[in-house]
This record gives sequence, C-alpha cells and structure tokens, in this order.
Amino acid sequence: MADTVKILVTGATGFLGGHLVDGALREGHQVRALVRPGRAAELLRSLPGVEVVTGDLTDEGSLARAAEGCEAVLHSAARVVDHGSRAQFEDANVTGTQRLLAAARSAGARRFVFVSSPSALMRIREGDRLGIDESTPYPRRWFNLYCETKAIAEQHVRAADGPDLTTCALRPRGIWGPRDHAGFLPRMVDAMRLGRLPDLSGGKRVLVSLCHVDNAVDACLRAVHAPAGRVAGRAYFVADREETDLWPFLARVGALFDCPPPAPRIPLLLGRGLAAAVETGWHLRHRSAGSRPDTGPDAGPDAGPPMSRYMMALLTRSATYDTAAARRDLGYIAPRTQADGLRALGEWVAELGGVAAWTARPSASTEATEAAEAAVAARPASGPTEQGNTTP
Repeated sequence: MADTVKILVTGATGFLGGHLVDGALREGHQVRALVRPGRAAELLRSLPGVEVVTGDLTDEGSLARAAEGCEAVLHSAARVVDHGSRAQFEDANVTGTQRLLAAARSAGARRFVFVSSPSALMRIREGDRLGIDESTPYPRRWFNLYCETKAIAEQHVRAADGPDLTTCALRPRGIWGPRDHAGFLPRMVDAMRLGRLPDLSGGKRVLVSLCHVDNAVDACLRAVHAPAGRVAGRAYFVADREETDLWPFLARVGALFDCPPPAPRIPLLLGRGLAAAVETGWHLRHRSAGSRPDTGPDAGPDAGPPMSRYMMALLTRSATYDTAAARRDLGYIAPRTQADGLRALGEWVAELGGVAAWTARPSASTEATEAAEAAVAARPASGPTEQGNTTP
C-alpha cells in the first residue's frame, strides 16, 4: 500500500471514530466516513479531505458506496452499551461487521482493521488477571452479550484474512480523552461531581490498563501500514504505557475539576449485590414500559442502568494487558503519556465550558454546549508529540 491511502472510517461521529478521522487527516490520508444523517455528519462534511457517505451497517447498499475506492477500512462502529437484546447486539456487532467485510472485499480494499475490545475475553466468573497477552483463549461463556458479540465479530474478522485482504483486530481498553461525553470517565466524573460515586474498590487495589484515545488512534493507523505478513489475522492488545491503580486515578481526575473523591467505601460483596439489584430493577421497569431505545451501531448511546454487573466487574477486577506484540508487529509505543493526557483533558474541558458541559449526555446538550464543542473540535489538531508528550 502507498504511504497515503483512502481510508473508510465507520463510527466517525463517535468518540474514537472522530479521532480516527483527525489522525488519518493529519497523516495526509483521504477519509471517507460512513455516518447517519444529522448535525454531526454536516460537521464532517465541512472538513477538507473528508467525504461523507450516509448510511449504516444494516444497509448493504450504503456499505458498498462507502467502501468503493477505499484501500483500507477502520471499523470502529459498534453497539457498546451493556444492555439490549441478543438480536440488537448480533445485528450491530456481528452481522454488521460481516456485511462490511464483504463490502470491503468486493471493493478491492487491501486492509481491514477492526476495533475490538479486551472484553471479548471477559468471563462471567474470574478473579484479577495481570499481564494478559494474546495467547489467552476466548471464553466458552462470556460475561454479557457485548463481550460475546465483540468476540464473535473479532473471530470473523481474523478468519477473513487472505491474500487479497489483510485483516487484524486491536483491543484497546478503557479509551479516554477529549471529546468523550458518554464513556466511563465522564460518567465517573459526573457521579463524583454530584457526590454520588461511592468507592466500590472494597479497599483492594484495582490495577488496570487504560488507553488514551491518541494512543488508540496511533495503533490503528500503524495497523493500516504494518507489513501484511506480520499482522495477518492477528489480534493485539493496545494500552497506555502506565499500569493504573484505578480508584486513586479516578480521585485524581475528579480533583482536576474540584469534584469530591469517591466515598463512602463499599464492601465488595455489598457493591456487587447493589449493582445486580440496580440492573435487574432497571430491566424490569423498561420491560414493563415496553421501551425500545435507539440501537443503531453508530448512534449515540442510550441511557442504560446507572450501575450494572458488567460495570461493577470493570471497576473492581484488576486487568492489565501486555502490549509486547503490538510493539513487535506494529512498532507501537504509546505516544501519549497519562500525565500529558490529563493535562490536555483539563485544557479541553476548560475550553468546552467546564465539567458540567463535559459530562452532559449528548441528547441533553444545550445549543451553547454544542456550539462550544463544535468550535473546539474544529480547531487545527496537533499530534501527541506536538502537545508535549513526556514521560512522567
């Protein structure tokens, strides 16, 4: 493949997808974005070097139009919430990925990079796991439908590798950074701001690997160009350089925005029981109301339960990932340090108008907040090194 290529980005109006568009443009690539109609699509159309195709992963015609003439695909669109029916998850995460693979192959694309998740390996019952590498097998039973369908989609992508189309999967964990309004970090900060986040650690250290969005983008773009013989059909963990002690990290992020730290401390067994009760109650209420939230693969996330068994597991299980394979095959060394990422996050939140504007759900954003977000996002982007990438 040439140094600069035409790249199809799915989920381009989402958090990671939008940063993938920015990163590809910085490297001089042409970008085609597959998006649903709306204001965010119009903002993308205004960016030089971006072509927008309206559609989604359920529409084979739009996938064919989107893939035509593209040499690489960065597939980040997915159903990422932890609630919904099997049909909803399979259609968005499995069938949608299969349709996109077929469209990419028919269009003559040479590289297909799937944004997967370490949750593809997450089991229902397991303890702390440190230094996990790619030799870890898929479970026989997954934690939930999100974990299961991401794993199945990942396996389809890896199996689709061949002489004409090189495929690989990347597994970033806990992506964080500017322009994320609905991920785990703004949700935790919002709860701290309101004084509603207890310390769920139970007094244990919860060691985790996180991944700044700039680091995820760097790995994805490296995967576009990596030699086919190295990455063909493989999956890679991608993470920040630092191993993070989760609850002190959350307190540190909250302190940046004058939020009280997580309190009080809740025993682990009690916390797990409360999470199960909250999740069950939420499902019963929605089932009786007959509600059916928007489920599109690149639509904004609908409001799920405030706490779930899955979220509780992520917040209380240690899970760190060995990125040696990504260093070896992709040349990946996380360009953004955690300290630098936190500084940049603080600057972005200040420009946006403060922590309340950051943590507001997109559906509840005021016109002023949307305008501020658009103004900040439209500023010329600079790479991690240009923003002061230093080792803490």
